[in-house]
Amino acid sequence: MAQPVAATAATSQTASTLPGVELDRLVAVVNGEVILESDVDEERRMKAFQPFQDSSQSFSRERAIDRLVDRALILQQARLQPGEEITDAAVEAQITTLRKDIPACKQYHCETTAGWMKFVTDQGFTMDELMRRWRERMEVLRFIEIRFRAGIHISDDEVKEYYDKTLLPEYARQKSVAPKLSTIADRIQEILLQQQVGNLLGDWLKTLRAQGTVRMMQPGEVAP
Repeated sequence: MAQPVAATAATSQTASTLPGVELDRLVAVVNGEVILESDVDEERRMKAFQPFQDSSQSFSRERAIDRLVDRALILQQARLQPGEEITDAAVEAQITTLRKDIPACKQYHCETTAGWMKFVTDQGFTMDELMRRWRERMEVLRFIEIRFRAGIHISDDEVKEYYDKTLLPEYARQKSVAPKLSTIADRIQEILLQQQVGNLLGDWLKTLRAQGTVRMMQPGEVAP
């Protein structure tokens, strides 16, 4: 996702000398790492792989940029305290489960390799790109869990309430059959955990932004 400013500036300078080349606009710089317009577009398209979120909620460009900045800050901190590498097998295992959970996958027959590849391609990703993004997501969630999860308990009643009031209506909206609660309780718990740590994480990210350098770029502005 993020790239060093110097490398991006050099690439942009080279591209600017070539006729017909459309530059990938710089939208933010996070402690020397850049976020590009293509990253924002990719982040918004990744919503298709978040089956338990409310599709009726808009996902604006500004919200996508904020999420990318936060993710960059978290990953920078996570890489200061490296743990065991997340293996390809672990990423593939989660994606295999994901194929069963996405309501839109029904019409693609994502249970087949060809159907899944067609769905991924239609969202504008290659399989390698999806693997990279999902691994990054797993790194972020692992770091958040280690740092903030202690002391937070998600009850069975909370899981069921989310299933009844959020998940079932979402599947009904998409005219798909929801999976049984028993098969996705762990995934729902993960979502509720993220909500519980949201305030703690938000305060921590504000501190990181204040201590570091986060610069939002305006159209036409040149990177420092």
